Amino acid sequence: MSIAANIVIAVIALLHLWFLILEMFLWTKPAGRRAFGTTAEFAEQSKALAANQGLYNGFLVAGLVWGLCLGSTGFYVKVFFLGCVLVAGIFGGLTASRKILWIQALPAAIGLVLLHLP
Repeated sequence: MSIAANIVIAVIALLHLWFLILEMFLWTKPAGRRAFGTTAEFAEQSKALAANQGLYNGFLVAGLVWGLCLGSTGFYVKVFFLGCVLVAGIFGGLTASRKILWIQALPAAIGLVLLHLP
């Protein structure tokens, strides 16, 4: 398993940890509203949904970190959780913002490719 794959997976985990923080704790704050382009009113009305979404990002972080901690025996754990990130990124890119394709789906796809290289 390549070091490059593990680095990409670690970066993806850190990105999703940041998404968790934004969605669970900063959603109604200026930084959260700026990151997602929301108004104070919308952020207040949707904060429970955003926190739930943040929790799911936390599960992705936990899975990716678990796979990294397993080392070479974590190959399938990494593949599974990168697949989850990829699917979520594609869905978000098609339904919410194209930017999600580049921020979430592309890194996951790169990680999957790197995992499968010798």
